[in-house]
Amino acid sequence: MTSPVLTQRRGSALWVAINREERRNALSEEVLDLIGRAVDEADLDPSIRSLVLTGAGEKAFCAGADLSKGQGTFTSGSDETTTGFGRLARRCHTFTKPIIGRINGACVAGGMSLLGLCDLVVATDRAVFGLPEVRVGVFPMQVLVFLKDRMIPAHFNELALLGERISAHRAAEMGLVNRVVSADELDQVVTEWSDLIRRGSPSAIKRGRYAAKAMEHMSFDQALPFAETQITVTSRTDEAREGIAAFNEKRRPSWDTEEVES
Repeated sequence: MTSPVLTQRRGSALWVAINREERRNALSEEVLDLIGRAVDEADLDPSIRSLVLTGAGEKAFCAGADLSKGQGTFTSGSDETTTGFGRLARRCHTFTKPIIGRINGACVAGGMSLLGLCDLVVATDRAVFGLPEVRVGVFPMQVLVFLKDRMIPAHFNELALLGERISAHRAAEMGLVNRVVSADELDQVVTEWSDLIRRGSPSAIKRGRYAAKAMEHMSFDQALPFAETQITVTSRTDEAREGIAAFNEKRRPSWDTEEVES
């Protein structure tokens, strides 16, 4: 039996693809759990420098929760303290490496939640985006958690209240997508980004992602001294010393090992 989530190592990146093309790569509890396991695997392997999240085929990145059984994967029963997506989101929040969203087709409803977990997003110009939840009697509550700082409120309201789909270019204007390319260029951009991430310092990226998330809800008076502390800590690492030496010696730095930081 074919797994509903496929993983593949490509260079320094771990590609994770939802493999339910016949269901437009809809989310299930099993899919969410398998993506979470892939995130854990990537976090523990220092040779993996980024994770690429995508969907099988060309029609859909993810069409949202699988509603074929009358309920989705974004609700919890009375015996659960969190949802399947909530567990995945918590894993990604503490993940130490960049997540690249490879949007190969429709990205709607719960697919937008997955997009919200990504640090960088590239989409094919044939992709469409949307939050149609109000048309099935619910509201994109968890999507709001991840998109509220990515979009201005007016743009989120446009998607969530109207329920209409938008083009990839409109999604880029709203801040959801970093780049829109043709289908033929999609993998090329993902590979370029993965290679650029590999050229950066693993410990600097790890600490930078941590700092950015920590400062999300800080005031200016809290964020500035925190940032000052973080740059001091970062500048004292072996990788910072190697990076500065490489700059002065006009060579590319060597990140042979990933420094373990508390």
